[in-house]
Amino acid sequence: MSTSSFTSPNSNPSGSTLPSSVYTLKPTPQLEALYTIIRDQDTHRGDFLFYSDRIIRLLVEEGLNHLPVVKKTVTTPTGSTYEGVGFEGKICGVSILRAGEAMEQGLREVCRSVRIGKILIQRDESTPNKLPRLFYSKFPSDIASRYVLLLDPCLATGGSAMKAVEVLLEEGVREERVLFVNLISSPKASKHSATDFHV
Repeated sequence: MSTSSFTSPNSNPSGSTLPSSVYTLKPTPQLEALYTIIRDQDTHRGDFLFYSDRIIRLLVEEGLNHLPVVKKTVTTPTGSTYEGVGFEGKICGVSILRAGEAMEQGLREVCRSVRIGKILIQRDESTPNKLPRLFYSKFPSDIASRYVLLLDPCLATGGSAMKAVEVLLEEGVREERVLFVNLISSPKASKHSATDFHV
């Protein structure tokens, strides 16, 4: 099983084939309207933030749809039995600083009391290839047993995301438990990430 990536449908305007581990939101008139608002140069900052947050919530919800569930039976307030499901394990969010913090509120709005970790990765300008380098990380102590929603709104080259996955794997998180959630992604970066780390 591989790590999955969740992004918006507008992340692949060329229509090129994306790896099977990359999922996009289903294009709908509502989603297209939201993208039109946030891409309009005349959109005010408050509206940009509000409508971006709506898209982020949709992305988080879609990511949660891909988590495993187990059967769960509960008793309703009327005393009836309801056969439902519950998440198989605990989740946490990890935001790639600083842009990833913009996605934290969307995660908190759909996952009550969710634990959030932080990771700061920047290009090392002193290396010839300007490779990504870990500068800071702070995770829940039990992160190895959790499903991780890795948050970063923009995937340009994929370097930071791949380094973040590498760090999570070093912390004991299983690769299939990492779900990368982002707003805008270049097809090239999506393919590159999927090839190297199945992100």
